Amino acid sequence: MASIRELHHQLIHKQRSAVEIAQDALNQIQALEPKLHSFLHITADRALAQAKQVDAQIAAGAEIGLLAGIPIAVKDNLCTRGIPTTCASKILQNFVPPYESTVTQKIAESGAVMVGKTNLDEFAMGGSTETSAYQLTANPWDTSRVPGGSSGGSAAAVAAGECTISLGSDTGGSIRQPASFCGIVGLKPTYGLVSRYGLVAFASSLDQIGPFGRSVEDTAILLNAIAGHDSKDSTSLKVKIPDYTQFLTPTLKGKKVGVIRETLGDGLDSEVEKATREAIDQLRALGAEIQEISCPRFRYGIAAYYIIAPSEASANLARYDGVKYGARIEDAENLMDMYTRTRAEGFGAEVKRRIMIGTYVLSAGYYDAYYLKAQKVRTLIKQDFEQAFSQVDVLVSPTAPTTAFKMGEKTADPLSMYLTDLMTIPANLAGLPGMSVPCGFDSQGMPIGLQILGNVLREDQIFQVAYAYEQSTDWHGRSPILKA
Repeated sequence: MASIRELHHQLIHKQRSAVEIAQDALNQIQALEPKLHSFLHITADRALAQAKQVDAQIAAGAEIGLLAGIPIAVKDNLCTRGIPTTCASKILQNFVPPYESTVTQKIAESGAVMVGKTNLDEFAMGGSTETSAYQLTANPWDTSRVPGGSSGGSAAAVAAGECTISLGSDTGGSIRQPASFCGIVGLKPTYGLVSRYGLVAFASSLDQIGPFGRSVEDTAILLNAIAGHDSKDSTSLKVKIPDYTQFLTPTLKGKKVGVIRETLGDGLDSEVEKATREAIDQLRALGAEIQEISCPRFRYGIAAYYIIAPSEASANLARYDGVKYGARIEDAENLMDMYTRTRAEGFGAEVKRRIMIGTYVLSAGYYDAYYLKAQKVRTLIKQDFEQAFSQVDVLVSPTAPTTAFKMGEKTADPLSMYLTDLMTIPANLAGLPGMSVPCGFDSQGMPIGLQILGNVLREDQIFQVAYAYEQSTDWHGRSPILKA
């Protein structure tokens, strides 16, 4: 799959039409979906109609933006007017939103061509896309393995060339970890940089929408389109949005890069550690000043997260009760029976587990011991990061402790599944931006990701470091060989 700039060049020089580009993406989806299962809904008619509009603009001599005519996929927890939005849950099986999320509205206005809605862990709760109520998405590099989660469908679709770019959401690593597993670039922006209006909430203080691409530049172009203040989202930041592509420079002279000591060592796959250390050496060769940084409370992130996120989830998911929208059992004896049976049948095991954890830790007698304590730990983690960023421009670590694991390998052990987000969770707790870029492959041929974290609203620093590293290696240029 060509990059955004390459496709844009082909369009404005009339080497290919937007309809041809859209049709190529749809053909790829048709050929690969029986193996991959990245998509829950394919929007072929809408995609071709949008592509025709772009072709009409070009024919009329109008200038088109970089995203016009570019095939994009959208995670199915973003509301799309007139198109099903299921969150991969039975409880929203037939839900068609009457309104559009801000980000999908923005990409439509940019002229991007939406080819479909992608699979995810149910309500974005999971690290492998195996909790989806509908299907298992496969990793394009090895279809017996998971693509990561919860944005597994969005990551797999980009890696397999079913679309050029895609949108995901990241609550504890749900963009960065699948980007690592699928060998592509994924960015979680600063909390509040991208509007969450129309994103079906999992944990409102942690959720953030972000871009996937095959390259750092493609993710920068997509972030340009979706970032910005939105009056419909009370947590949206009122800040000036720069053109992120202007920070893509090949040198790192004078840049200070901190290596998070706590992320290299116990529990880390040896091949992941080797690739990470080689990537750090490469950053040094590019002119970066490398120093080891300690974030002592980093390792408590996962414990704090699995109290805070389920607490917010139990509150957010209370609205799915069969009354106003979504699934409802028909033969209820009374209102309470309708509530309980609708939720029992509508929610999957992982969602129920998190609702129960959240309800428990928020209950009288446990609130102070668990929820309040977790919020205090969250503050300490944030302080560790503030201390670190007073010394360096960016922090680096592995994105995930391992490469993509086999389907079914961790489903019986929720704790081992939760540990796959060990490296990514602290950035969500602190509201920081983070990116995963490809930095190698293990002996099984599975991709490895390098995580680059920046201070609040310092996406520019992340893009600069990521781009310089990417351009000096060829990891991002490799594609999975997937036969239809």
